[in-house]
Amino acid sequence: MKSIEECKSSGASRRRLVRGLALAASLLAAAVAPAAADVLLPDFAPFPESITSTRAGTLYSSSISDGGVVRVRPGSSEAEAFIKPGEGETRSTFGVLADEKTNTLWVCSNDASFIGLPGPSKVEGSYLKGFDLETGALKVSAPAPHKPSICNDIALLPDGTAIVSNVAQPELLRLKPGGEKLEVWLADPALKGGVDGLAFGPDGNLYVNTFNSGEFFRVDVVDGEAKKLTKLETSRPLTHPDGMRPYGSGFLMVEGAGPLSRVTISGDRANVETIKDFVGPTGVTLVGDTAWVCEGQLGYLFNPELKGKPRPQFHLRALPVEKK
Repeated sequence: MKSIEECKSSGASRRRLVRGLALAASLLAAAVAPAAADVLLPDFAPFPESITSTRAGTLYSSSISDGGVVRVRPGSSEAEAFIKPGEGETRSTFGVLADEKTNTLWVCSNDASFIGLPGPSKVEGSYLKGFDLETGALKVSAPAPHKPSICNDIALLPDGTAIVSNVAQPELLRLKPGGEKLEVWLADPALKGGVDGLAFGPDGNLYVNTFNSGEFFRVDVVDGEAKKLTKLETSRPLTHPDGMRPYGSGFLMVEGAGPLSRVTISGDRANVETIKDFVGPTGVTLVGDTAWVCEGQLGYLFNPELKGKPRPQFHLRALPVEKK
């Protein structure tokens, strides 16, 4: 018969073995877990202009032509209506950004009829809208200070101030926490090339691209204020640069011509390294080690030769990227 000490020792060994097997099983499961799958957008959410995500992996995507915002829950391959077209007095939806600190989904809503995109409602003007990140309830509706304006993309200062690119004017707008109206944060003729994607770098400065002219800029930021605008040299020409997000020590950025690229900054130079080409990408977001790219294919909307022809399919594409 075993002694009490021998029984205790044997029991402890079995527990260690069970824990070891459980750990091995979890590591194996992680190693063989399937990669994130592409999402085919529904017919009611064509021409996505922007994409954002939460840390848990919920995706949100806008529609420049039909308005509204769709949501894709973590692990799902289907998009569901989150903000219906026209809801919250929205119109054509452009940039979207999830702010988990305030539980807010920021959405750019625009009357883009003057560029041939009437959208789903008759609301005039350009707005930055804030919706509850979980329920979709409208929280904020801040108009642009003048016309024409197109609220295009959004980035956040540490204090929660929203900085917005106005692609219809050479300027950046801001909405302070609790504010009710967008105001000019920076105006500079150098941004006349269609200020578009923007993101804050690890240095605390704001980086901005221009869609039409293919330029890349740094805005020096001191105590929340824009102090200096510098045009950066790019390692290769940019063709319709659009959405970008922070990634490691730099950014992920898409261009309408196709590339998803990693952008790194060295002094006044931006090195642009293409990772993969997509079909008319307009936005990118990062969930863990997966980049999600929305293929907006906006060229279809402005090509008279395609008028009346069936719309293409639209996807949110998943691409594994190197962890940073």
